[in-house]
Amino acid sequence: METADYLEILHKGGITMRGQFMYGSNYTFFVDVEFGAEKLKAVYKPLRGEQLLWDFPAKSLAGREVAVWMVSQALGWHFVPPTVLRRSKAPLGAGSLQLFIEHDPEQHYFTFDDETKQSLRPVVLFDLVVNNADRKGGHLLIDPPGKLWAIDHGLCFHVEDKLRTVIWDFAGDPIPQELLSDLVRFKAQLQEDETLRHDLLDYLKQGELDAITKRIGVLEENSTFPQPSRDRRAFPWPPV
Repeated sequence: METADYLEILHKGGITMRGQFMYGSNYTFFVDVEFGAEKLKAVYKPLRGEQLLWDFPAKSLAGREVAVWMVSQALGWHFVPPTVLRRSKAPLGAGSLQLFIEHDPEQHYFTFDDETKQSLRPVVLFDLVVNNADRKGGHLLIDPPGKLWAIDHGLCFHVEDKLRTVIWDFAGDPIPQELLSDLVRFKAQLQEDETLRHDLLDYLKQGELDAITKRIGVLEENSTFPQPSRDRRAFPWPPV
């Protein structure tokens, strides 16, 4: 199935609640989404189930999940599952709806072998670009064919430095040129592609969009993976 097909089903399909994920501070549900002859498993995060935070605007996390997927697509890295904002015909009101990735929950960053961890450089750069404040080890999944996926991105895009991640394996290393080229291309796209900017501004503020460009500029100038900040907590809790 193509990405466009997943998006159509997520946007238009009927949603049936199947269960609730009990870990995490926000209400998150396991659902079926059915459209025509197609049925998908998905993760539904209603706006009304978001806990109030002092540093992120109320009822903004679901939209940030969608914006993160859009950035992953624009970069060409494609490791965020297809994600939409369902504004209507959702059981508990508007919220994000993301394709559920089949995976072994016992397999995560802290159980990955060295070869898998070496493949995480794009994820590290991605978290730097979107300013991910909550990259836990359990937010990295491996599907049955072996593809890496990254999930749970509600706490992203703050204008202040909020990066908290368990992945500091490459701190101080040079950024591979092909990945740096992707970042530079994406920065230019943000400046030149009015459609992309307009679509992102459905979910982000202008200052948050400008901050993406600034963060890429810093990575381009330094050309190295940064070290953990000494001025604030650089690791999420819990780590998984």
